[in-house]
Amino acid sequence: MKAIKTPKLTVVGAGPGDPELITIKAIKAIASADVILYDALINVALLDYASADAELIFVGKRKGCYAYQQDQINDLIVARAKSHGHVVRLKGGDPFIFGRGAEEIDFARHYGIETYMVPGISSALAVPAYQGIPLTKRGASESFWVITGTTKLHELSKDVKLAAQSTATVVILMGMGKLAEIVGVFSSEGKQNTPVAIIQNGTTEDEKFGFGTVSTICKVVEKQNLSNPAIIVIGEVVNQRVALNAINTEVATINDAITI
Repeated sequence: MKAIKTPKLTVVGAGPGDPELITIKAIKAIASADVILYDALINVALLDYASADAELIFVGKRKGCYAYQQDQINDLIVARAKSHGHVVRLKGGDPFIFGRGAEEIDFARHYGIETYMVPGISSALAVPAYQGIPLTKRGASESFWVITGTTKLHELSKDVKLAAQSTATVVILMGMGKLAEIVGVFSSEGKQNTPVAIIQNGTTEDEKFGFGTVSTICKVVEKQNLSNPAIIVIGEVVNQRVALNAINTEVATINDAITI
């Protein structure tokens, strides 16, 4: 007789793209999953840690095309948890930073499902770091904002204007479609010469980047052919980049370093 498994959901942060930027706890969750619902921005190499018996379901979005709508994902979490047991919701970056992880946990708990969360390394932090950009540095920036470029209503967040009035580093996610508006906001605050970095597919082999100022970055984007998924970093710290060696040649791969 097949044992009945306890229905549970673990929302797992997959990190910014480099498969080595994953936590041990996240790998253990993936390995123990009966079902994995994964997004478009996760590195599919992480699915190699899944059990051979695990069901893998792509529920992400690519170029505006949804494999599943959010309501369908919520229903799928509950249905698979009740029929299979342990569902891992594998999301890019950190699931609690513009990742709807909290929404999915709230929905699952409404149906009596055990819920757990494994934080991930946010792209907002890791992607600039891989380019040697410190989000804070003495004498350059005492704080940073992380803002979504596009709200639920598909409008530019009002927080962008507030951030532009500060001296903080500003990191904007999902903002490439609003870049012209963002530049306009910062220009209206007299910050035409503020440095800007745009990093596409950060921490991956396909990483591309462009550097400029508020007044030049749109031309840089056009010349470099930059697009989503990308992160926008605005602030004096962009000019404070540090020189880095290639980290991949300095550390062992996660497969060599970790035994589950």
